[in-house]
Amino acid sequence: METINMVSHRQVVDQMMKQDAFSQWLGIEILEIKEGYSRIRMVVRKEMVNGFNIAHGGIAFSLADSAFAFACNNRNNLSVALDVTITFTKQVVIGDTLLAEAKEVHNGKSTGVYLITIHNQRNEQVALFKGTCFRTGKTLV
Repeated sequence: METINMVSHRQVVDQMMKQDAFSQWLGIEILEIKEGYSRIRMVVRKEMVNGFNIAHGGIAFSLADSAFAFACNNRNNLSVALDVTITFTKQVVIGDTLLAEAKEVHNGKSTGVYLITIHNQRNEQVALFKGTCFRTGKTLV
């Protein structure tokens, strides 16, 4: 297992999750963490839907944003979002299990670029998120 300053990628993400009340409220479960990569999931609950009885767009966005954060910060280099975009490709409803997978496209000294795909329990893509982060050079753990 690769470590940064003797801290594993998973330890960094576990510390982040411990302090992340919003990701906890979403019910996010961390499935896999590797350098520049994360895979997480959550279940859509009743309080997450809008007036159309479909999941509020902020739910899929927030899941993707958490996957993005876990992937770009797991080297123990505090990184913050510079720019993000999302495309919603299929509606999400109560009871759907969403799986977000963040993959690093670019790892630069001061920036990183990540693609995050979100699929439901039927392996249908429901959203595609792209994020660019800025690396501060500060450690998290």
